[in-house]
Amino acid sequence: MTINRRCAFGLALLASVSFATGSVAQVKTLKEKVVGTWILASITSTKDGADIPQPDLQGVLTYTADGYFHFFSMRKDLPKIAANDRTKPTAEEAMAVASGALAYTGSYTVDEKTKTIIPTVTMATFGNMVGTNQQRVVTAISDTEMTFTNPRTATGAVLNIVWKKAPAVAEK
Repeated sequence: MTINRRCAFGLALLASVSFATGSVAQVKTLKEKVVGTWILASITSTKDGADIPQPDLQGVLTYTADGYFHFFSMRKDLPKIAANDRTKPTAEEAMAVASGALAYTGSYTVDEKTKTIIPTVTMATFGNMVGTNQQRVVTAISDTEMTFTNPRTATGAVLNIVWKKAPAVAEK
């Protein structure tokens, strides 16, 4: 009987210390996990089972705790504007920028059951996106990496995108 009391007392003490120190594991929701700034690590694209080559892109995606998101991607080889005035590109420079950069922002919700992020676009460099609800199906997420699929692009391609969590900016 003494051993059972000691075991019970020990377990109770361990549980109270764990609770007091906050070491009891808290399970985060998907919405809590996606909050932060993510840097594009890789992107692959397929259509009808065939791989579609992707340009060398850089990008950033931010999800805020209050339900907003901001996305920006661009080709790494975008040209500089020779006139040094963004309102006066040549036709070739304008085409390169228009086809090589995409930015959009808006609000988002998360469907925890289907692990889907649903961005609603309110502003975009590609105006056809404004007012649309997108889908991002999260296939894996950790504290440092997130992978999701964009199952329905305007071109009919499926995008598989890997993001790395941006490190915190050091305070000065």
